[in-house]
Amino acid sequence: MIVLDVTVVNVALPAIQTDLGFTQSSLAWVVNAYLIAFGGLLLLAGRLGDLLSRRGVFLAGLTVFVLASAACGLAGSQEVLIAARFVQGVGGAMTSAVILGVIVTMFPEPRERARAIGFYSFVASAGGSIGLLAGGVLTQGINWHWIFFVNVPIGLATGVAAMRLLPRDRGLGLRGGADLPGAVLITAALMLGVYTIVQPAAELGWGSAQTLSLLAVSAALLALFVLREARARRPLVPLRVFRSANVSGANAVQALTVAGMFGMFFLGVLYLQRVLGYDALGTGLAFLPQSIVMGALSLRYSERLVTRFGAKSTLLGGLVLIALGLALFARVPAGGSYLVDVLPATLLLGVGIGGGFPALAALAMSGATRDDAGLASGLVNTTAQVGAALGLAVLATLSATRTGQLAAEGRPEMEALIGGFQLAFLVGAALVAVSFVIALTVIRPERRDAAQDEGAHDIHEAHDDLPVAVGI
Repeated sequence: MIVLDVTVVNVALPAIQTDLGFTQSSLAWVVNAYLIAFGGLLLLAGRLGDLLSRRGVFLAGLTVFVLASAACGLAGSQEVLIAARFVQGVGGAMTSAVILGVIVTMFPEPRERARAIGFYSFVASAGGSIGLLAGGVLTQGINWHWIFFVNVPIGLATGVAAMRLLPRDRGLGLRGGADLPGAVLITAALMLGVYTIVQPAAELGWGSAQTLSLLAVSAALLALFVLREARARRPLVPLRVFRSANVSGANAVQALTVAGMFGMFFLGVLYLQRVLGYDALGTGLAFLPQSIVMGALSLRYSERLVTRFGAKSTLLGGLVLIALGLALFARVPAGGSYLVDVLPATLLLGVGIGGGFPALAALAMSGATRDDAGLASGLVNTTAQVGAALGLAVLATLSATRTGQLAAEGRPEMEALIGGFQLAFLVGAALVAVSFVIALTVIRPERRDAAQDEGAHDIHEAHDDLPVAVGI
């Protein structure tokens, strides 16, 4: 539902702009309001799951998300829609932040956990495809309000199932880590950082005084948070989580890889629509083969790959394929065709993502104990969200700047547009190449015997080298 919501809104933005009278700049807040709340609260929400109850935070977030979705659907003004989208981001963060923590504690046996995560990854990849298709169908067939109303029955069904199937859990208690100053600092730092990336950096440029000053304030707040956590008796985020080279390295790899890939999803859509002339529904169908490949690998083969080759080797192979797919995208011509210029690249990306990301998330969660599984889950989602926002802002800016330069040189409009796309895809491939170097040099190979130990029933005992297939 949450993955679907992201893609379905992007497809419906033109209809929302026309109906509610948004300007081009104000329309961005339909997306940005959600991103700021979502990205800013993931880490805090994950830790609250450890302190209170992961089941409780999940259900509370689901309730907030569903109610906010209904408010979005009923919105008749710009202000109401933007406010409801912010609240929807709060609910999305609460729900998403604890999901991996719930899974790694519910399924301590490696093979059982890998199967559960395989289904989870399959559903997530399916959500992206369904969102693109549903956005076109609902917006063109009914109206844009229904892209939000569709969350209500899904959310209600999920809530009923969760109350019946998720076991009740008790957290450490607020005394175990209720660090209010730390919570304020980290939330403010992340919200301000995401806001800076998606708003002034995108509109004014990365070298503007406003962008640089806001980034400096965000960095200062983050530094104060780290200092606070190092000295607090009961820190909100125990810094021991970052001592594992695999955990820190995997999260760094994820941020860079997602940043490199995210431009493909955004600029790839623009290429299909503005160059090849696809409509919204056709765009969704064009990305369907990639999602099918991702889902099939997550569901059927990710566990086997990790068990056979190890999490690090599987991740490295996936990163190579992702980089190759983006490099192939960097060759798209003005008179291209889907079968020759788009499909091969998307299939490479689908194989790389479907095989590499479950291994990456396994490494990112590898140092989690039962007491901080929610924190580790929130951290995984935070690095992905910040990477996505940063990648979109940087690659979209580079693409637009390059297009403007080529147009100023007198190049034809389509040629200038393609030149911008090609540069962005090439930079995305370079970011993934950097993440490959980090994975190769920082992440340690896991102990294979731990992967095959079917009697390992405690995530803490399995320690930080357990190569189970955990997906995003």
